Amino acid sequence: MLQKMMQETYSNTYGGLKIINKQEGFNMKKNKILVIASLLFITSVILFNCGDGMKTASFGNAAEKVYVPPGHYDEFYVFMSGGFSGQVTVYGLPSGRLFKTIPVFSQWPETGYGYTEETKPMMETSFGNVPWDDAHHPELSQTNGVPDGRWLFINANNTPRVARIDLHTFETSEIIEIPNSAGNHGSPFVTMNNEYVIASTRFSIPIPQRDVPISSYKENFKGTLTFIKVDQESGAMDIAFQILVPGFDYDLAHAGKGPSHGWAFFTSYNSEQANSLLEINASKNDKDFIAAVNWKAAEKYLSEGKGKKANVEYYRNHYSDDTHMATAEKRTSVTILTPDDCPGLIYYLPTPKSPHGVDVDPSGEYIVAGGKLATVIPVHSFTKMQSAIENNEFEGEIDAIPILKYEAVNAGEVENPGLGPLHTEFDGKGYAYTSAFISSEIVKWELGTWQVVDRIPTYYSIGHLMIPGGDSKQPWGKYVVALNKITKDRYLPTGPELCQSAQLIDISGDKMQLLLDFPTMGEPHYAQGIPAEILMKNQRKIFELEKNKHPYKTGNESETKVVRTGNEVRIYMTATRTHFKPDNIEGIKVGDKVYFHITNLEQDWDLPHGFAVKGALTAELLIMPGQTETLTWEPKKPGVYPFYCTDFCSALHQEMQGYIRVSEKNAKVELSYN
Repeated sequence: MLQKMMQETYSNTYGGLKIINKQEGFNMKKNKILVIASLLFITSVILFNCGDGMKTASFGNAAEKVYVPPGHYDEFYVFMSGGFSGQVTVYGLPSGRLFKTIPVFSQWPETGYGYTEETKPMMETSFGNVPWDDAHHPELSQTNGVPDGRWLFINANNTPRVARIDLHTFETSEIIEIPNSAGNHGSPFVTMNNEYVIASTRFSIPIPQRDVPISSYKENFKGTLTFIKVDQESGAMDIAFQILVPGFDYDLAHAGKGPSHGWAFFTSYNSEQANSLLEINASKNDKDFIAAVNWKAAEKYLSEGKGKKANVEYYRNHYSDDTHMATAEKRTSVTILTPDDCPGLIYYLPTPKSPHGVDVDPSGEYIVAGGKLATVIPVHSFTKMQSAIENNEFEGEIDAIPILKYEAVNAGEVENPGLGPLHTEFDGKGYAYTSAFISSEIVKWELGTWQVVDRIPTYYSIGHLMIPGGDSKQPWGKYVVALNKITKDRYLPTGPELCQSAQLIDISGDKMQLLLDFPTMGEPHYAQGIPAEILMKNQRKIFELEKNKHPYKTGNESETKVVRTGNEVRIYMTATRTHFKPDNIEGIKVGDKVYFHITNLEQDWDLPHGFAVKGALTAELLIMPGQTETLTWEPKKPGVYPFYCTDFCSALHQEMQGYIRVSEKNAKVELSYN
């Protein structure tokens, strides 16, 4: 905006001076000095005298706050969902620099993830091998309610799944499918000590799934709330139980903390249980609900045998850093609890209107909802909720789930919160920050008084927002990041499709100040931030070669070989700077299935090797030091085909290549290699 104003001012002013010069003979040199002085004055007015509507730090001040000198590190890691890319992206704050894309639910040709024999099982589901998904909500593991930097969980929305990323390696270690679910949106939010990852189904469906008329929605469609147990040492996930709930749309979730530890909260909309034109038919009720689940009570009911086994099919896929291979395990049952059999398991808190986000403040006392169509931000009190339950302050029930009275649980309402309030995070200093989608702004308000104290515009249509640790007991309340859906007019155009963006806003003072905005990959729905020092000390640099238990590992160059079994050929290959061993292979025939099992013998940090062969229908390999990866190749035509290293590894990188000869199917060419 500033640049455009200066250009227009210069054009108008200088053009006017040229006319004056022609008409009255003014000296051009004096005119240029006048123009420069005018521009300096206008710039100073814009930078130092702009009103609250702009709230951008002066350019020099903002640049200083986000500048990370060469050779220095960012203060925070930020993990952003890739949305429709199915991945997670890693940025640094305050610089906004992109460090890495972590492949999770989608194939990733940069590394071969999802293409290699080692990682294909990560994509296995009850629907087959699914190489894509829609990832929305990253969530850091916690210890005593504080992010601990061990794992990052992320949901798959389309084919319901939850993944666990190991933050020692920044690689996906596990993916578990969720049965009896459709649209795994309210996921994967963790309890205070990773006891559970919680998830809810956005789309209610017939449970068990079966062929019924869609018009029978109210009779046959149900939702599920899923609690996934997490092993405290390994992080391994397993579905502990599901709760069968009425057929609403369950949107987002957060677990309690402090006094509310043992509870989990889920937003729901479409209490009308409509199945068509939801923008009209699911927006009629003045209030929908937050579902408050007592998972400690669920554990008690499970121990008493109240759970019922249901036949289902789902997969748990996990990757081993020892074997460098993934394994897909099929599961065939899940335990279901129903509110009918488990009194006190779940309650509904009335919440206006079509609530989207639900967020719990650092103290664990306040449960904040974001009603997409609400004119206020409702804040519920956990203490008042407990009292209301004890005093039976109900206004009815739905499918054996008591509905608490709104006035009995409500702590207050934030008025004038912006249009379309969605999500709230906390700075740990007594303030909350809420994103307003329609009015494109962040609104800062005070806990307890519920008064708005500041607001700042975003560009444009903000969805989630993120404060590092802002959904935990210990926020690092220095910045808030706006995750914006639209960037029209914000960056250089890139055809019909424009990027999404993030904006970095300083919240260290009384007033919010915009410091930086930067494009993001995919659509960033939510993000998690954590101080870099927590993760850096635990980074894995190499895989120890002696600990490599891959069944097709090659420990040194003397062990390289090529083995034929029928039409299956396995090449045991090594990669070092700057050659493959073997690098000339003959005797391969059309119709063979060739496996390149390549072990990177390097044991120095940051020395991966790549591998690609002409005619492969998969992707390259990117093989970390000490790791073994496999590329599968099925030659279709006779000829001599080159292979080469795709990752620049040394001064003689170009020389790191080889040839593989392919003969006709019935040719008498003997297998040989060197």
